[in-house]
Amino acid sequence: MVEFNLMVAPNGARRSIKDHAALPVALDDIVNTAVACHAAGADAIHLHVRDDEGAHSLDAGRYREALQALGRAVPAMAIQITTESAGVYAPEDQLRCLAQLRPSAASVSVREMARDPKAAARAYAICAEAETQVQHILYGPSCIEQLKSWYKDGTVSVDMRDAIFVLGQYAPPVLAEPDQLEGFLANTADLDLNWTVCAFGRKEQACLLAAIAAGGDVRIGFENNLETSDGRLLQDNAASVTALVNAAKAAGHSLKEG
Repeated sequence: MVEFNLMVAPNGARRSIKDHAALPVALDDIVNTAVACHAAGADAIHLHVRDDEGAHSLDAGRYREALQALGRAVPAMAIQITTESAGVYAPEDQLRCLAQLRPSAASVSVREMARDPKAAARAYAICAEAETQVQHILYGPSCIEQLKSWYKDGTVSVDMRDAIFVLGQYAPPVLAEPDQLEGFLANTADLDLNWTVCAFGRKEQACLLAAIAAGGDVRIGFENNLETSDGRLLQDNAASVTALVNAAKAAGHSLKEG
């Protein structure tokens, strides 16, 4: 039996209710989704906020509002903000978001921050000072090599060992496959990472079950996938969480407690 942590990523930066009517964009919908997903087994949420037009935002004020609302509604659920650029924001903007919020947890794309090494160094230093739990987003070998370089030169504290392996991609669409995990594990074998997996497309659940079996944690949700394995739309994020939890239990695994 393997125990695992489960994070939900309910909306992401790019999708809208045109893609799925149950994709949460408004704050109230995000909060309601978090409550339902926590009840289904998710112990953390990967938080994206949107602007008045529904577009991806790194606005610190919107984040504070969302953090407060989630804290009231589901206090036992850990919250990780995203600093994803989504093709909109520069590293300086990502740095500003981290500096203004000093969040307890944040995902940071190695590939995106590498566009501006000076901003990257300042961002990671702020996170170290604020004791932000940084989860490095790794898309492939080049990201892993960059992270190794940053550990070596001190840009990234050696204590920041959390990472998420991204299987497949959103655009252009690349369907995630379970065997893609092997390359990430091989290339990071010397890093002693606390690793999580997310996976794009309808094989999401199969990929996450493979990750659990290999000893990793997982992230699931409409940011990465809207469909069942046979191409039917999932009802909502909570249904996606429930299906994974049930499949993991059937395979002899269990959620970590506490």
